[in-house]
Amino acid sequence: MNKKKKIEQEEVKEEEVIQEETTDATETNEVEEVDFQDQYLRLYAEFDNFRKRTMREKADLISSAGSDIIAQLLSLIDDFDRAEANPTEDAEAMREGMKLIHAKLISTLTSKGLKTMEAKAGDEFDLDKHEAIARIPAPSEELKDKIVDVVEKGYMLGDKVLRYSKVVIGQ
Repeated sequence: MNKKKKIEQEEVKEEEVIQEETTDATETNEVEEVDFQDQYLRLYAEFDNFRKRTMREKADLISSAGSDIIAQLLSLIDDFDRAEANPTEDAEAMREGMKLIHAKLISTLTSKGLKTMEAKAGDEFDLDKHEAIARIPAPSEELKDKIVDVVEKGYMLGDKVLRYSKVVIGQ
């Protein structure tokens, strides 16, 4: 019986060891689960803050995007105000003043990336650059299905078309 008792005691000890190991593993798993939940909550909060900051920065960018160009255009308003404050009967002086203001406006817009889309009579009609607003009988055979007249210039900002050239096509 002694052997039987020893075997039973060893089995009980083994069961206790297994229970302790199981308890330790369970406790370890619970600790890891708490750590993972904490890490998840922190990452979620960090991502939420990132999303809110990005939205705020985007809103700020949109609201202030035009302020730079507007600040540069204010000098043109000043030029027009000066011209209006000093009326003259000299048509040539008026024309020269208008040319200077026009050149300043074009220079300002060009510095911001605006490009004129060149179109002239005789050019091939291109749907990517031109908008046909009318078709008229071609004045000559070589102007058939080509641009006869440019009504409004087209403009691009970078690679994006802001306004297509409005043209008349010969038929």
